[in-house]
Amino acid sequence: MAMIQLIYASQPFGFDEAALNSILTSARHYNTRDDITGALICRNDVYLQLLEGPEQLVEAAYGRITRDNRHLEINRLFSGPISARTFPDWAMRDDPARSWMWTRSEVEDGAIANATRDELLGVFARLAREPAVPVFV
Repeated sequence: MAMIQLIYASQPFGFDEAALNSILTSARHYNTRDDITGALICRNDVYLQLLEGPEQLVEAAYGRITRDNRHLEINRLFSGPISARTFPDWAMRDDPARSWMWTRSEVEDGAIANATRDELLGVFARLAREPAVPVFV
């Protein structure tokens, strides 16, 4: 089965820690089941997610996301074939948007929607090289 990566951005609806934890729990459950890996970059003004795995299963996951009322203005930014995963060990890595990514004003001005495929993949490649942000409960 062909492997793909898919990157989308959306606006969170009702963003808070409980909503984010619910999204991550659901994503990790389905992604483990469906052999999907990836990362979710998040803050209260943007979700930017990379999904990777078998094409039909990634497309099905994206379909579930488009029907999820916790997302507004979902925008597929890129999808295409891959030969290797960027996040092979992560059913769904989550990290906050960092200062080296985009400022809030840059996001409002369309920086993510206007980013090139290479810029988007570069953000996730850099994230994959960094240690995960610890989660404190």
